[in-house]
Amino acid sequence: MSGTGDALGGRLPLADRSTMSESQLQLYDRMTKSVVPWSEHAGFASKSSDGQFIGPFNPALHSPIICGSFLDFQACEEENSSLTPRVRQVVILAVGAVWQSAYELYAHSAVARSAGVPDLVVRGLAAGEMPGELSTAEQTAWHFTHQLTTRRRVEQPAYDQAHAHFGAQGITDMLSLIGAYQTVCGILNAFEIPAPDESEVP
Repeated sequence: MSGTGDALGGRLPLADRSTMSESQLQLYDRMTKSVVPWSEHAGFASKSSDGQFIGPFNPALHSPIICGSFLDFQACEEENSSLTPRVRQVVILAVGAVWQSAYELYAHSAVARSAGVPDLVVRGLAAGEMPGELSTAEQTAWHFTHQLTTRRRVEQPAYDQAHAHFGAQGITDMLSLIGAYQTVCGILNAFEIPAPDESEVP
């Protein structure tokens, strides 16, 4: 697989569709139909100005079977989660802030704004803060996520508050979301994948 050689792939070249295997082509076409409209609607770039996938979507093409199944998991989580869209984005940005994952924060800042989270609040979350403008449920989700991702444990008061707001199902749903985005951030950070600037994307 070859790419443009620019910096958007981090440690990986951006995948060129003309050199892909059949399984890679299937994932490429699937992401073109699902990821691209989602990113365009939210207001972030999932492809370079040359039309090649960037962010976590480029490394996904190097392991299309496993990463295709991971996309299935993410779609299942989003479609069946008991968490509200805003709570989900608070959780995702809390994970990204702990990992300091540039592309994840770039993309999900846009997704959070499209879910109705004010820009000032989004910027605070991306900086690792818990803005006071969050609802009680959103603050509870942030505390739970921040404790788990920074300390690898959740203290009883934070657990009790999360259980009061979300119940056992909501906590389990939140854990699935946290796990998914720790995987995403791990991929992004291991390959040192940056957020794009305006000159590098359509």
